[in-house]
Amino acid sequence: MITTKDLTKVYRSGDRQVTALDGVDLHVREGEVYGVVGTSGAGKSTLIRCVNMLERPSSGTVTVDGLDLTALAGNEHRAGRELREARRRIGMVFQHFNLLSSRTVQENVELPLEITGLDRHARRRKAAELLELVGLADKARSYPGQLSGGQKQRVGIARALAGDPKVLLSDEATSALDPETTRSVLRLLRDLNQQLGLTVLLITHEMDVIKSVCDSAALMRGGRVVESGTLTDLLADERSELARELFPLSEFGTGRPDGTVLEITFQGDTSGQPFVSQLARTYQIDVNILGAAVETIGGRMVGRMRVELSGSHQDNVVPIGYLREQGLQVDVLNGPNGLNGPNSLDGLTATNGAVA
Repeated sequence: MITTKDLTKVYRSGDRQVTALDGVDLHVREGEVYGVVGTSGAGKSTLIRCVNMLERPSSGTVTVDGLDLTALAGNEHRAGRELREARRRIGMVFQHFNLLSSRTVQENVELPLEITGLDRHARRRKAAELLELVGLADKARSYPGQLSGGQKQRVGIARALAGDPKVLLSDEATSALDPETTRSVLRLLRDLNQQLGLTVLLITHEMDVIKSVCDSAALMRGGRVVESGTLTDLLADERSELARELFPLSEFGTGRPDGTVLEITFQGDTSGQPFVSQLARTYQIDVNILGAAVETIGGRMVGRMRVELSGSHQDNVVPIGYLREQGLQVDVLNGPNGLNGPNSLDGLTATNGAVA
């Protein structure tokens, strides 16, 4: 639904230039919620503004729903009408709401419909439907100054949906909200994604936003996408920086010198299996649980556990193979045959727990 290829944006001021985007490749599938996360200055806001051509890229392409927006923006004869038409299919939700204080809630939602020339009766009907959809039907005659932050953002979302877009862009839409209101707005975005079939591209600096609502994610740093993929694939990759941030484990120690330390990741159907007790009974071995945590990420139950088996890696080849046959991701963290040495455990954090 959204594809950027080798997207570059360079700002120039006199002899000075700043590269905000440096060859960004991104692919957002139709109907998914895709999150772009990174620290301030990573290029997130520039990226999302280039997607709807609020910023003209210096080079590269942006394709939305099969239409190359950069080609329209670069053609002066076609840019006006066709680019405006393309933008109507892209809704935008802003961090600071951008509501007109002199207009009522309903009038704010009607604004984009008014600009397109829709008659008053049709505008009122459409605005009423959208306010009902976002749970603010009773606030139609209120003014923005009478609303809470979460209510203002819901008005902003309703306004963004006025043109029946296929794509909804969210520019740090929850960063100015308290945690409970943030969760409420994110649930609304997910509900709209499912009810309307919307493709949602959101940017954020909060890993909890990615964890709670996204299907896929990308990590930006220095104007580049350094890692991307579905959350399921990222969590299954022991090298993934995003996965470590999404689901960290504390350093529970490296176990005994003669033991084998494993990190086990389980998702979906495997999360309900009593694999530790089955392993101990089947192979008559002791399993020491060093630490464990279970969370819901992207609507799926995901867990990670660090365990120690007695004996060397070579002694435990068969039990490790058994765990992998159960559909579990198993990484060996110590020993000459392991993926990592003991120092690789530094910096990991988690909640204590045990899973049978």
